[in-house]
Amino acid sequence: MSKGPHYIGIDVGTGSARAALLDASGKLVADSTYETRTWRDSRDARIFEQSTSDIWAAICRCCHDVLKASGVAPEDVKGVGVDATCSLAVTDEKGTPVCVTGGKECGGQGERNIILWADHRAEEEAALINGTGSKVLEYVGGTMSLEMEIPKILWLKKHMPAGQFSNCMFFDLPDFLTYKLTGSLARSNCSLVCKCSFVPVGAEGSEGWNAQFLSQIGLEDVVKREYEQLGGTPGTNGLILTAGQPVGTGLSAQAAQELGLKEGTTVGSAVIDAYAGWIGTVAGRYAEGSKGGLSAQPKLGDSRGRLAAIAGTSTCHIVQSEQGVFVPGVWGPYKNAVFPGWWMNEGGQSSTGQLIDFMIKTHPAYGELKKLADDKKTNIFDVLAETLEELKKEAGTTSLTYLTKDLHFYPDLHGNRSPLADPKMRGSIVGLSLDDGLGDLALKFNVTLEAIALQTRHIIEEMNSHGHKIDSIYMSGSQAKNTALMQLFADVCNVPVILPHSPSAAVVVGAAMLGRFAADVAAKSGDLKTQGEAEKVSEETKEDLWQIMVDMTQPGKQVSPSSSPADKKLLDAKYRIFRQAIEIQKSWRKMMEDASK
Repeated sequence: MSKGPHYIGIDVGTGSARAALLDASGKLVADSTYETRTWRDSRDARIFEQSTSDIWAAICRCCHDVLKASGVAPEDVKGVGVDATCSLAVTDEKGTPVCVTGGKECGGQGERNIILWADHRAEEEAALINGTGSKVLEYVGGTMSLEMEIPKILWLKKHMPAGQFSNCMFFDLPDFLTYKLTGSLARSNCSLVCKCSFVPVGAEGSEGWNAQFLSQIGLEDVVKREYEQLGGTPGTNGLILTAGQPVGTGLSAQAAQELGLKEGTTVGSAVIDAYAGWIGTVAGRYAEGSKGGLSAQPKLGDSRGRLAAIAGTSTCHIVQSEQGVFVPGVWGPYKNAVFPGWWMNEGGQSSTGQLIDFMIKTHPAYGELKKLADDKKTNIFDVLAETLEELKKEAGTTSLTYLTKDLHFYPDLHGNRSPLADPKMRGSIVGLSLDDGLGDLALKFNVTLEAIALQTRHIIEEMNSHGHKIDSIYMSGSQAKNTALMQLFADVCNVPVILPHSPSAAVVVGAAMLGRFAADVAAKSGDLKTQGEAEKVSEETKEDLWQIMVDMTQPGKQVSPSSSPADKKLLDAKYRIFRQAIEIQKSWRKMMEDASK
């Protein structure tokens, strides 16, 4: 049994909930994952809905599992940290789930009370918002995504009875979880600033909540109620905390009982899952040089050039700066998203892991691939790698890029999040032949990886052209296990890629770091009851959070760009074609729109 203080990280991803138990060194002692349910609509591919009840049940099971597996006593768990997807959770004023499904059910009590981040039903509402020209839009890259919370809330207002809408509380999912854990309505800077159109005082022209903007788009009732439905105004009827600050008085009696923990255990203010991935990776050291020594211990200022790429169903690209950097089509700059006084920009690809799965599973040879993997007692990705090796030998080349030099794929099957901020973009493929065999599937798999890497280069170039100086990519998530893709990222973007010790655990490790930070702050400062006190303590302890990140991040490894000039030449040509594909699609779309008038 592991001794000393321990910390639990809770991570709610797109399709699962996970809890991990860590010791103070960052060693993962035990972890557990359960799938969560997503409801789709066969008549409308835009719809993605979930349930807070379902997610909470999975979290409780995970926590019981890690305590049982580790043998750690509940009283030795000193802090709990939380992250979750940026999905909209809706309850009534007592915390009871409110149905978000369209039709007569909308607004009634019902399990399906989460509009998932991937839900694209609020297209008209986002268009209305983006037509306002509001100052708020400058802090989301110039265009508000329909994946954010304000368009979703506006959609609900249009489809829910007025009396029921006025009785709702709206949470970004990370904040709902701290509410469920503690009973406190304190919100996180991360959720409000990144997804709810809150621009902190101190940003140019900001008053916090923008009354004119919300009234202009039709949410004047939210303004009249002094933003209570969104968490209130800091310092008057609301409390907003930076990442990991202690929430309320810790675990409520009911939450503690359901989780198997002690009442009053400190809970840290939550972050969106991608930001937990940033926390869990960018302070990491890594082996460098032929002797394998570790890189120098980083300081907070070193975070400026480190882009965290958190890759799962989708991919987020997060970088921090001391001054706000405005990048068209890239979300942010977000002040205080993690560290007080620092700013974040967030690029993103709406579909990456999901895209890879789609391209494989919809191919005619998928059945053959799966059978081969089963027969060889391996996984489909190993079979695809073997197939690509065979194709290279047949072609007399050592280059995967050469194999697909005449196959070009544009990957925005679910719209473009960054840097175009265009939900109407769609995928395209050029170079098709009358081949539906396993070799063709392997080539399309490889070109999908290329497209994901090429789009990452596009995002990085836009960030750098507006003021960032990105010099490395810190990967996390399931895609970081894909060796070929990681080498592609390094080669296409021409920067080293740093892989964490445990890529699939980086996000939940980041959440656990917030649990430790919360426990340390609570021990020094007690409960944070006022906005002034919270802001003072946040500024005083920001270096403490960075040091916890350094101390608890296990060393990783570095993937350097390839030295092959031939591959670089091919990839540069592919990138030029990738950029041309964007302009071609836009011009074709305009031609068809004009012809439809």
